Amino acid sequence: MAAASVAGLRSIGARLREANARVSAWINRVTPKGLYPRSLIIIVTPMVILQSVVAFVFMERHYNTVTRRLSAAVSQDIAAVVALYPLLPPDDEHAALRRIAWRTLQLNVTVLPPTSLPPPGQKPFFSGLDSALSREIGVRVRAPFWIDTVGRSNLIEIRVKMPDAILRIFAQRNAAYASNSHIFLLWMVGTSLVLLTVAILFLRNQIRPIENLADAAEAFGKGRDVENFRPRGAREVRRAAIAFLEMKRRIERQIEQRTTMLAGVSHDMRTILTRFKLELAFLPEGEETEALKKDVEELQGMLEAYLAFARGDPGEQAALTDMAQVVEDLRLNAERDGAAARASFMGPPLVEVKGDQLKRSIANLVNNAVRHAKTVEITGTRDARWLIVTVDDDGPGIPEDKREDVFRPFLRLDDARNQDAGGSGLGLSIARDIARAHGGEVTLADSPLGGLRATVRVPV
Repeated sequence: MAAASVAGLRSIGARLREANARVSAWINRVTPKGLYPRSLIIIVTPMVILQSVVAFVFMERHYNTVTRRLSAAVSQDIAAVVALYPLLPPDDEHAALRRIAWRTLQLNVTVLPPTSLPPPGQKPFFSGLDSALSREIGVRVRAPFWIDTVGRSNLIEIRVKMPDAILRIFAQRNAAYASNSHIFLLWMVGTSLVLLTVAILFLRNQIRPIENLADAAEAFGKGRDVENFRPRGAREVRRAAIAFLEMKRRIERQIEQRTTMLAGVSHDMRTILTRFKLELAFLPEGEETEALKKDVEELQGMLEAYLAFARGDPGEQAALTDMAQVVEDLRLNAERDGAAARASFMGPPLVEVKGDQLKRSIANLVNNAVRHAKTVEITGTRDARWLIVTVDDDGPGIPEDKREDVFRPFLRLDDARNQDAGGSGLGLSIARDIARAHGGEVTLADSPLGGLRATVRVPV
């Protein structure tokens, strides 16, 4: 029994957790994702609930109570007229009864010939007055009656059947129910609109600095200039903006220092390589001399690749670049290197990127394909959000489990790529670094041509 109870409790707990997960997923799906609409919901929802509760309490308690008491007062006046009718002499058209009812009770009374009462009329949509007045008249007037609260906008008609006549009584509508409730509702709706307007304007001014900070961080992450940005908004937002500017300055200072250091290293090492070349030029020609010259040229190429990888070309600014022309230039370069190349581009060709860097990133992928394949296909696509360039080849490809490893610097796969073909093992690393500097990515996959597909994807 104990084991069954524990199992039952666990089953109930699992159902509750599943229900909670479903409710949470539904709430996340239907609620907005932005900070501005979420803040509005946080402010508007309690206000709407509070106003609804206040309106319900007012209509349910105050309005109904006042209407019931006013209806009771009018019913008492009608009962007094009904009680006076047999006591007063039937003079000329019951003038005495009509005079007393009008002057004392503000009721317009007419004595009609004895007929049957009209059939019950339609109930109003908001029947609080109709039900309250009917109930009170039924309690105080011990005679058949008929009531109409719809016919005339400012009057209520009541007919009471007497043994020898029909008493038709008109009462003022505002004497039987609380007629000033609309003023309360207007004040409530008006103040709510004012508060909502103030909340929307205030929240907009508070959210805008956060959006500006996000735009500045995104632009800086893509290597673009952050212009006209300064800390604004609440204290916490200003602190975040100041921290971002300090981080930006530290990164720029570090890049500048690294670039300066690399420029010095590059100058010194190029000087030594130039001296090697001069010394080799004075040596007699021979196999050993040719081998040394090739080694020096290879060393110079590797040095340039290493420096380019470490430097990252931080000085270039983003500008509108014709990517269709870039793709076509890369196709021509591939053909010059001996590959059968095709190229195409779809969409608006002008994209704001660091043109030289992005061209270099794609060129590294194209050179990689040309080095190991006979056919290369370059395809560019640009839509409202992304620029995508794919490089397909019919080479040996790269195993799926090693496609992330090849992005590590200085790594070359002997099985997939021929190491005798040259290269420093930095091409893919440089390509991915440049794409990530633009806020994008480089990925590898199987190509429809049978080899490797390299995809560059950057936001526009």
